[in-house]
Amino acid sequence: MYIVDLACISPQHTFSGNFLSGDPVSHSGTQYEAQEPDYKGIISASALRRMAKALRMGVGAGAFLLNRNPKPDGIVFGTAYGGLDHCLKFLNQIVEYNETTLTPTNFVQSTPNNIAAQLSLMSSNSGYNMTHVHKGLAFEAALMDAMLFLEEDRNRSLLIGATEEISAYNFSIDEQAGLYKKENTTSASLLISGTPGTVCGEGASVFMVQGSGSSGYMAKVMDVAQLTYPEMPDLEETVHTMLRKNGLTPADIKGYIAGFSGDARTDFWYQQLNDSLFPQLKPVAFKHLTGDYPTASAFALWLGCQLLHGTIPPGYQKPDGPVLIYNHYSGIQHGLILLDS
Repeated sequence: MYIVDLACISPQHTFSGNFLSGDPVSHSGTQYEAQEPDYKGIISASALRRMAKALRMGVGAGAFLLNRNPKPDGIVFGTAYGGLDHCLKFLNQIVEYNETTLTPTNFVQSTPNNIAAQLSLMSSNSGYNMTHVHKGLAFEAALMDAMLFLEEDRNRSLLIGATEEISAYNFSIDEQAGLYKKENTTSASLLISGTPGTVCGEGASVFMVQGSGSSGYMAKVMDVAQLTYPEMPDLEETVHTMLRKNGLTPADIKGYIAGFSGDARTDFWYQQLNDSLFPQLKPVAFKHLTGDYPTASAFALWLGCQLLHGTIPPGYQKPDGPVLIYNHYSGIQHGLILLDS
């Protein structure tokens, strides 16, 4: 599966390109909010004012690609929560108005499949339309779906992506469950904090992909794998199997993008895999830039594409071969993406 175009809205200035030119945004606290662009010319003002943040980011990044590429044969998205805040507003209204007449806006804007649906309506696209809601593996599931779709006909193309917002309701639950740090940290200190917990992020990363290669593609997604509640030997064997399937060995991997989040309880997964299979590589971290959220691997894919065939941000290096992206969510759901130029 070949990536021919991409767009990203994140806690960094990735949509404008300022991040790539060396203008990183520093964050502190436990919430890294997205640096949203001016959606004028991408989303109509009437539609924009009704959109929840996750919908706004996903549709904004997706519509940007749809406006400058041929119409794809379908749209596939992954999200863990969709517009959860609007969902809670709707449920609260049921109680507040005693189950009488309700405004449907909050309900319509809250459903996870609304992002792919809105993009389909905006572009008059009646092709394949699917949303995967698998929490920490939602984006990996979307990638697998896209690869299977394109395997049937390599002349087709898809718009695929993932989006997540910082929901006040869900953040409160996760914070009480100990997912986030109790002390104040900054972007610079997050990965070396050595304490339990991480920080919450959000964003949308969207890709235009096609089944056959062309001279203009940025990167090739060679394989995707998912694991839930694995042991370390399970993870290592999955990586070996993935590499063998694609005619590679660990020594052939030239880049290792890992989801280090600063959580002392779960970061050992990334380091142990590095030490075991890729001791020759220095891991490339990214969550000090974006925070952690269920579909953060979509940002990692965006970053991997930039490193392979794009503008390389200062402080990063271009790998001269395949790149393995490894991310997990809360040490439970583990995803692997094999990428090459």
